[in-house]
Amino acid sequence: SSNEPWLELFDGVSLKDWKVKIKGEPLGQDLRKTFQVHDKSISINYENYSAWENSFGHLFYHLAYSHYILKLEYRFIGEQLAEARDLEWAWRNSGVMIHAQSPGNMGIEQKFPVSIEVQLLGGSAQGERTTSNLCTPGTNVVMNGKLETRHCIKSSSKTYRGDGWVTAEIEVRGGEVIKHILDGEVVLEYDKPQLDPRDGDAKRVIEKRKTDSLILESGYISLQSESHPIEFRKVEILVLDD
Repeated sequence: SSNEPWLELFDGVSLKDWKVKIKGEPLGQDLRKTFQVHDKSISINYENYSAWENSFGHLFYHLAYSHYILKLEYRFIGEQLAEARDLEWAWRNSGVMIHAQSPGNMGIEQKFPVSIEVQLLGGSAQGERTTSNLCTPGTNVVMNGKLETRHCIKSSSKTYRGDGWVTAEIEVRGGEVIKHILDGEVVLEYDKPQLDPRDGDAKRVIEKRKTDSLILESGYISLQSESHPIEFRKVEILVLDD
């Protein structure tokens, strides 16, 4: 339980306390203004892009957290950047990274921080497409007592179509259980988030650690740019007791 209030990580008017890291650009640089504040939302947009060129981007909050509930309101809007449309998987695709490495430790050409990704997906007019899935750049998790090394694992969510706002919650208990929650229902649950020693980016993180354990007990939070416009109008955290 917690007596602490919810904290707004996004103040509604600026990107104060957030840092951008885009593949191919140094930390803090965002020449094409991918991340903007628009109508009290964080707007992730590609108006100034002439080509995609794998410019995966992440907007990091400046503090690391361990035990917390993160609540986000997001919606996909508009058209995917035309030059990225051969990436069908990236249509209405974004994510929030948790337990991420520090953005200052990412390589300039690194696509994703070593992290646990809560993958956000929008549905098309037909067919089913879950959201609040799990992807694992440089990481693994334990599910049902066994180490899971698949890169992405689907949640049990319904399909969220159109441009409506979706509220996603993530309950994070340090190096133990993590739950993805939509509309009050747990749609995915796993534990023991950990570094993957087979992964090149993770190897560099492991070398810098002061512990032999691979378990990730804390880390940074970031919002992802992956070639389809998305807005976040609420990003808030409830810090929990360890």
